[in-house]
Amino acid sequence: MHRVFVSGLLPWIEPARLLGPGHWSVEARSAHTELPTHAAADLDARLRGVSIGGTALGFESQPPLPRTAVRAARTTDARRRRDGSVGFSRAGVRLDDEGKVSLTPEALALALGERFAGRTVVDAGCGAGGNSIGFARAGCRVVAIERDARRLADARHNANVYGVASQIEFVVGEAVAGAIRCADPEAVLFLDPPWGVDWDRGGMGLAAFPMLESVLAAGLPARYGATVVKLPPSFRVGELPGSRPEAVYGVGGGDSRRVKFLLLVVATRTGFG
Repeated sequence: MHRVFVSGLLPWIEPARLLGPGHWSVEARSAHTELPTHAAADLDARLRGVSIGGTALGFESQPPLPRTAVRAARTTDARRRRDGSVGFSRAGVRLDDEGKVSLTPEALALALGERFAGRTVVDAGCGAGGNSIGFARAGCRVVAIERDARRLADARHNANVYGVASQIEFVVGEAVAGAIRCADPEAVLFLDPPWGVDWDRGGMGLAAFPMLESVLAAGLPARYGATVVKLPPSFRVGELPGSRPEAVYGVGGGDSRRVKFLLLVVATRTGFG
């Protein structure tokens, strides 16, 4: 058995969900328990190099893990990652290379949509339409804005595949200008600014997301009922004050204990959340 210590745990990441089985004792930003060698090595492999909310997770084992167990766990973890949450599940959808990386998994997009069911959502920077489709399937009226006409055409095509194109208004244009035109105190502004294929797992701040900076500079959150921002797990949440961070976990067999992304919710009116 190994006494295992994990540090860097922010309260909103649901430590038990992240860490997995074990009788964990959680104190402030750390947790500890005893695990057999294989389970301790598995946890070490999952947490290695992970930063959530801009805070790096730390792992320590007493006694130290055998190298053979560590190597085996890393191999197993690499294989497990292949069984992740499904992007689009229906045949016939269209995705470019960026879309394959940035698409919100279908189940997670639908779950988010259900939180705002029946409301109007402005998806400023819709990409291939994963989130817009999730909102529309949940009964939202959606305005999908995308500056790349080709990607917007993909979003429209994908919405047709899911039978919700009639619930979405597709608009070619810049995210900020479009969001200003569509501002409504009863609507939700949704932002999924591009992360880039090689986003920094160690920590990212506002400077890495010019579109988000422009939205904030334009004062758009105050013009909507709520603003919801999807950001990488490593985003430094302290750089977006006044928001409520949430860790969103995968639903696949290989990523159910991994934070897929963060949602930062800025509520300016009641009835959202």
